[in-house]
Amino acid sequence: MRAQTLSEARWIFAIFALLAIGSWFISAWLSLLFLMLFFCVVFFFRDPARAVPPDSNLVMAAADGTVRDIVELDENEVLKAKTRRVGIFLSIFDVHTNRAPIDGRVIYRQHRDGLCLDARHPDCSEKNESMTWAFENARVTIVVRQLTGAIARRIVAWAEVGDELKKGERFGMIRFGSRTELYLPLSATVLVKVGDHVAGGSTVIARLSS
Repeated sequence: MRAQTLSEARWIFAIFALLAIGSWFISAWLSLLFLMLFFCVVFFFRDPARAVPPDSNLVMAAADGTVRDIVELDENEVLKAKTRRVGIFLSIFDVHTNRAPIDGRVIYRQHRDGLCLDARHPDCSEKNESMTWAFENARVTIVVRQLTGAIARRIVAWAEVGDELKKGERFGMIRFGSRTELYLPLSATVLVKVGDHVAGGSTVIARLSS
């Protein structure tokens, strides 16, 4: 368990711990319920180490979850160009840290207010609260967008513009179910398909052209 990730839930841990202790004097079963909820939160905020392939041609998944859609569309916030978007839905059972898809520098980070619609639907990309990132190296710029969902209500940013990140390094998280999108150049070969379950930092989602 990483202290930085667990610290995002410090108030939730404190509340459930106090409820478990306080309810012990009323009902042992009620105390056990709050203790179980405490460990459910621990499970949600788990953040395992991942083995990251070193090949610089590979683009890694930025999040754990299920690939919901792969579409071509214009990315108008950063790249101002047609891209291939890979949308990943994170359920409450997935690890919720987000990881850099390539080695590179953070050149853009912008928060946008919005709604909290169901993150399983691609329409939420235009309407939901989001945080857009751009990672750049000498070969490519990859845009990643974190989106809140019907349950997720907080996007956490750990990296800053100007930070140099290694592929697979954590840059933030979304709490309690969400969607993460990657915007890839059309020249890249996508190596996943809709329905695949991917792991942030270790699943290869695309290969860059030579």
